[in-house]
Parts: sequence; C-alpha cells; structure tokens
Amino acid sequence: MRLDYTGPLPEPIGFLLMPRFSMMAFFSAVEPLRIANRIAGRALFAWRVISQDGAPVTASNAMTLLADDAIASAPALPSVAVCASFEPEATLSRPLIRWLNRLANADCVLGGIDTGSVVLASAGLLRGQRVTLHWESLPAFRERFPAIETREALFELGPRGFSCAGGAAAMDMSLDLIARRHGEALATAVSEQLIHARMRTPHDQQRMALSQRLGTHKHVLIEAVALMEAHIEAPLSIEALAHRVGISLRQLQRLFERELGVRPRDHYLNLRLARARQLLLETDHDILGIGLACGFASASSFSRAYRQRYAESPRDARR
Repeated sequence: MRLDYTGPLPEPIGFLLMPRFSMMAFFSAVEPLRIANRIAGRALFAWRVISQDGAPVTASNAMTLLADDAIASAPALPSVAVCASFEPEATLSRPLIRWLNRLANADCVLGGIDTGSVVLASAGLLRGQRVTLHWESLPAFRERFPAIETREALFELGPRGFSCAGGAAAMDMSLDLIARRHGEALATAVSEQLIHARMRTPHDQQRMALSQRLGTHKHVLIEAVALMEAHIEAPLSIEALAHRVGISLRQLQRLFERELGVRPRDHYLNLRLARARQLLLETDHDILGIGLACGFASASSFSRAYRQRYAESPRDARR
C-alpha cells in the first residue's frame, strides 16, 4: 500500500499472516480491493497471502487460511502488510527478520495491520516513521519502543510505510488507497457496496467517545475519567480530581456511584490495573517497572491490588 506505485496493473500487495492474526482486519483490507476490481471491470489490485513456511495459518478465531507463498519463495512485491493480532512476536524468527529487512532494502514498502507494527519494530524497521496500532496495544508499544512516534489514528499512510488499527480501520485504509489510485468515485462506490456509511479519515478516532463508553453525558464525570486515563503513571488524588473538575469531593463520589455504580477510587484503580495487565502480557518489562508505570509505589502494593482484581499474581499472569 505504497503511495507512489507506478507499475503495471494489477497492483500487487502481499499480506504476511502471523499465527493468530486478526481475520476481520485481513478481510477488511482485502475485500475493498476485490470489490474495486469488480466495479472497475478490470483487475486493479492483486494480493498474495504469505506465511513464514508456506503452510496454512490459523487466525485468532481458529479459522485457517491457505498461503500462496512461503517467505523463502515469495515474489518481489512493491508492498507487504504484516497482519497480526494476539502475541505478534510469538513466532518471530531470525529468517523472518532477515526477509523483512531484505524487502526494505529492495524498496518494498512495509506496513502493519493491527499489531503487525510490533513485528516491524522488533525487526528495526520503523525508525523515523509514525505508526498506529489498535488502541489497546498502543500503551505497551509506547513503553517498549519509546523512540517510535505513535498516534491513536485509524490508519497512517506514509512514503516509507503504512499502518492501521485493525478491525474496520483496515477497510478505511484500503478505501483511502483506492481513492488515491483510482478516484473518489470508485472508492465511494466500493464503500456503498460494503454498506460502509462513511469513508473515515486517519484523523477519526479509534475509540467511541467517552460519553458513549461510559453511557452518560454528564460533562463533569467525562472530564474526571479523561483525567484519570491521562494520569496513569502518576495518579491524581480523588480530591485533586474533584478540584480540577470544579466540584466537591462528595459531589464527585455521588456522581460516580449514581452514573457508573462504582466509587471514583475504584474506577481509577481498575483503569491502572487494566493498563498493567496489558503491559504484563504484551511487553517483557520487569514487574516492578510495570507497577511503577501504573502508579503503584511498590511491588507488594501492585501485586496485592492485581491479585485482588484478577485472582492471580502479576508473576502468574506473566507466566
């Protein structure tokens, strides 16, 4: 999905499927290309499915897809998307890293779908680029690769690479590619075929608005939760939160209990523990460092709170 493709049609795009890849994200990327071919009445795009060894690959939903090529026999391609989801590095191998680096040296534009950018970052191929991932994986990615610029966007298309958040965002990225290559009219027609009401831009947000996620339109409550989400590593006191949103501590407590059925202190703790769980499962940071990054003053306080929330210790979760 390079910006500057000028070769013959159909434009070839490779999709490297990692074990447990997101089937939805992969199909969301490919189906707009297929429909564009049908509406245009000619082959504008072609795609090849690649696996490390050429064997079928099982997705996170337990369905299996056949591969066209192994990395050792895949043809030269102008762009390759790495499709991943859970545990993107579980099967990362030295032959795969060497292959990805050879593609980059041969001017192939590489991109990540869902957590595919984790694979590319591990291979040292995202220096100087801005990427996006699924919102749930972004905090762990930022902790592990702080030098790589990230943005919680639906997708990113640049001269050296591309990335998208997975899920339906892959559809928006493919529609954007179709519009760039073959015009807005074709992209709109494809979007209508997909019953996709609006072609979203990279600037659209991945997540629902806080009001939708919380099920409330209380401005003060939304502002308080936004402050909590923005201050995970150095948590604010509940008193400070109440002061920042301009109400008393008692009013804030009543608001949380009435609208969310939980005390503000407990809601804040759950947010911090959820972030810690992501870091435990998706990074190799030491447990104490994760606890500190999520606002806990010691390993014992982190372990105690984590065990109470998830019925296992951080060490057991890491195992």
